[in-house]
Amino acid sequence: MAKKTLEISVEEKLRALYDLQIIDSRLDEIRNTRGELPIEVEDLEIEIEGLEKRTEKFLSEIKQQDDEIKSKNEIINHAKALIEKYKGQQDNVRNNKEFEALGKEIEYQELEIQLAEKRIKEYGAKIEHKKEALDELNSKIEGLREHLNFKKNELDGLISETQKEEEFLLEKSKEFSAKIDERLFNSYTRIRTNSSNGLAVVGLERGAPKGSFFTLPPQKQMEIAQRKKIIIDEHSGKILVDDELVVEEDQKMQEIIKF
Repeated sequence: MAKKTLEISVEEKLRALYDLQIIDSRLDEIRNTRGELPIEVEDLEIEIEGLEKRTEKFLSEIKQQDDEIKSKNEIINHAKALIEKYKGQQDNVRNNKEFEALGKEIEYQELEIQLAEKRIKEYGAKIEHKKEALDELNSKIEGLREHLNFKKNELDGLISETQKEEEFLLEKSKEFSAKIDERLFNSYTRIRTNSSNGLAVVGLERGAPKGSFFTLPPQKQMEIAQRKKIIIDEHSGKILVDDELVVEEDQKMQEIIKF
């Protein structure tokens, strides 16, 4: 945030504002060369993260089904052991009633085995289905990662080309914004944010603010040229500076931010 360091004239403020606009516009140009790449990279990272969470869910569900199969196999082994036990006891029964009772226990354990085997098949089918879905998911993630790496390398290449200039301009932006009092700097920032092209300070072209079709009255143009106060265009909402100041500052800033 800009802070007022010393009292400067309105003209000096206007020059500092216009210089800051030149710097910030160049920063906008640099960032615009990256186009949609930063957004594409972020979107890909978010998509991959979402798919990875789905794979974790699938793996958790597969483990759960595996645990169920282990549990059913334990039931089967336990039932088989009981059947062997009951069959052995049948050889030593004293009457038919005891024999029939043991027979019913054997039948019950056999039903338990059949039910457990049925469940194991169901769990096995679910596991196979989830593994197929998991393979497709992993394949998709792999493809997205390759695409992400390509986009990241492309973005890194663009950033590295202009990194030195961008860092220099950011320092200059801080330097020039420090010349402007906080209230005026906040106004500048607000106007820039609300502007489709990022322009908050513009000169005049044939008596009209740059980018506007509304010609200013001669008296207003004269006031702008006098540089005695900050004048904001009532139509575009931008801060206005005169042509002579624009030419002078353009020449000055070309030397300062020459890359």
